[in-house]
Amino acid sequence: MKWDNRTIRFALAIAAISSFAIVILFRYGILASQVGGTGPQIPETGERGTISDRNGRVLAMDSPLYNIAIWRPETDQEAFPVEVRRLAELLGMESEDILARWKNGSSNFFYLKKRVVPQLARAIQGAKADGAFSGVVVEKVAGRFYPEKRLGSHLVGFVGDANRGLAGIELKYDGDLRPPRSRPGDKATLGNSIILTIDANLQFALEEVARKAQVSTKAQAVILLAGDARNGEILAYVAIPDFDPNEYFSFPDTAWYDWAAVSHYEPGSVFKVFSMASALDLGAIDRNTSFTCGGAYRRTTPGGETITIKCLSDHGVVNMTGILEYSCNSGAGQAADRAASVDFYNKLIDFGFGERSGVTLPSESPGSLRSPEGWSLRSKPTIAMGQEIFVTATQMLAAATAIADGGLLLKPTVVRSVIKPDGATAWEFQPTVVRRTISKETSKTILAAMEAGSGIKGTGYRAKVDDIRMAVKTGTAQMIDQTSRRYSDTDFIASTLAIFPVEDPRIVLYGAIVKPEGETFGGRIAAPMIREAAEAILEQEDILRGNSQVITHSGTINLPRLSSVAIGSTMPDLIGTPKKLLLGLLLRDDLRVRIEGDGYVVRQTPEPGSPVESGMEIMLELK
Repeated sequence: MKWDNRTIRFALAIAAISSFAIVILFRYGILASQVGGTGPQIPETGERGTISDRNGRVLAMDSPLYNIAIWRPETDQEAFPVEVRRLAELLGMESEDILARWKNGSSNFFYLKKRVVPQLARAIQGAKADGAFSGVVVEKVAGRFYPEKRLGSHLVGFVGDANRGLAGIELKYDGDLRPPRSRPGDKATLGNSIILTIDANLQFALEEVARKAQVSTKAQAVILLAGDARNGEILAYVAIPDFDPNEYFSFPDTAWYDWAAVSHYEPGSVFKVFSMASALDLGAIDRNTSFTCGGAYRRTTPGGETITIKCLSDHGVVNMTGILEYSCNSGAGQAADRAASVDFYNKLIDFGFGERSGVTLPSESPGSLRSPEGWSLRSKPTIAMGQEIFVTATQMLAAATAIADGGLLLKPTVVRSVIKPDGATAWEFQPTVVRRTISKETSKTILAAMEAGSGIKGTGYRAKVDDIRMAVKTGTAQMIDQTSRRYSDTDFIASTLAIFPVEDPRIVLYGAIVKPEGETFGGRIAAPMIREAAEAILEQEDILRGNSQVITHSGTINLPRLSSVAIGSTMPDLIGTPKKLLLGLLLRDDLRVRIEGDGYVVRQTPEPGSPVESGMEIMLELK
C-alpha cells in the first residue's frame, strides 16, 4: 500500500478516534457503575487496603464517609422549608433545588449528597440533636480518603460509590485492595495494601515543575516521567491536568485522562535516539559514517518521484553524533536507508514500540508501528525522524532503559509490592529484563552522542545541569488538525529525553508538552522543564555531582523514632511536624481537623497550650 498524504491523514484520524473512544468507554464504565446498571451493590465488610508511596507515605486509605438523604414522611411540613437554607449552606447546594425535589413527591426517599466528610455529617447530626432537620438522614458508608489530594492522582486513581476501583491503581489492583467477603458476625476483614515505586516528595516537586510549564506555555497537557535506569521503577508519574480523587466527580472527564499511558502520538525527533541506535546495532552505520545534509532529506524513487523532508538547517557533513547533536533529519533518513526494512522494524519492536510496556496501569495504549508490508518508499526515513509511528510516554521511558542499562530493555513498574494485612509480602517487584535490544557498545556510543546534544551547540543544551554529565535529545512533532485532518501548522508536541549521569546512568527522564501556544520547539520549552526536573531529582537522590563535597563518617546515624500526633486536653506545639504524622487526627470524631498544604506544619490554630474542647476546629497549615 502506498503511504501517501491521504493515507497518513487517515491513519492519524484513526489514532485520534481511538484515543477518544478510550475516554468515552472509560466514562461509560464509571457512569454504569454509579447508576447501578448491573444491580444493587452489596456493601463490603471490612476495610480496603491502603496505597502508599515507596517510603510509606499514605496516598489512599479507608475512612468513614456519609450520605445525606431526605425521608419525606418524617420532615416537618412547616419547619423544613425554613430550615432548608441552612441545610443547603452546609451541603454547598442551592436551597431551591432541595425544595423542588422535596415538593415533587415522586419519591419519599432521595439522596442530597453522597460521600461527605465526617465533619459535615457531625454538623448535621448536631443540628438534629437540637431538634432541627427532622427527616434528614445521615447514612454512614465505607469511604475512601486521599490525604495528599491531587498528588499522583492519575496513578493512584479513585473509587466509586461502592468503594470499588474505577481508575488507576485503585482499578488495576481492585482485587487485591478489596477486603475478602465475610459472613455476618465474622471479624472485619482487611484488603491487601499496595506500595508504589514513586517517591511522594519527588512526585510533588515534579508536579510543580510540570504545572509551571503548563502555565507558561498555555499547553493543553504536560507529561513528566522519571524512572530508575537500573531497575525500571518509576519514581515520579506526572500528567497535567490532574484532579483531586476525593472529589473526582467535580472535575471534567478531560482531567481524568491519563496522558502518560493512554495518549499515543508521533514523538518527533526525540525518536532519533532509537532509530540511530537501531541502524548502528544492525551494522548499517558506524560511529564515523558520514552523510551530507543540504538542508533536507532528498530521494528520487525508481518511478521518478522526489521525496523531500526538510531539515532545521544545512548541517553540512554529519556523522551519527552530529545527527543527534543537531537533530539532523537528512542524516537520520540517510542512515535509516542503509538498514534493511524488516531488520529496522524488528529492532524498533525490540525497543518495545508497538506493544504495551507492561507498566501495570489500566487502559495503557500499545501505540502503533506498522509492519514493513504497509510501508511506502518514504516510510523508513520518516519513521527514523519520529513520524508514521505512535508511542506513549511510558513506552519512551521504558525504551530509554535499553540505552541507559547497557542495551537491556527493563520492564517498567509503578508497584513495588503488595502487602497482606498481617504484614507479610504477597508479591514483590523484581527487576525484569525483557530482552537484550542492542549491544553494550551500541548503548555507550548512543549515550556519548546524546551527551553532545546537551552541549552548547546541541538542541538540548537548555536541559543541561552544569555539574553533571547528561545525555539529552529533544523533539518537536506536528499534531493532526481535527478539522482539516492534515498536519497542523499550530499544534505540536514538544518533548525532551534525558539520561544521567552519563558515566553511570541512574535516572531516565522524559517530558512532553502538548499543544503549547507561542513557542513550540522541544529544545526551547521542554528542555528547560527537564532541567528543572533534573535539579529536583538531584536534590533528593543520592547522585554525586561535579561540585559535591564528599564527607566520610562511621556509617551509623541514630535517629529518634517518630510517632503519630496525639491531642489531649491541651493543644500541643505541632510546628515542624510532617504531614504523615498528622493523618490520624482526621479520623477523630470529636474534633474538626483541617490540614492545608503539604510538607511540614508552619502555622496552627489554636496556639500551643490552648484548651481542647469537643467539636472545636483545628487548622494546620503546611509548607
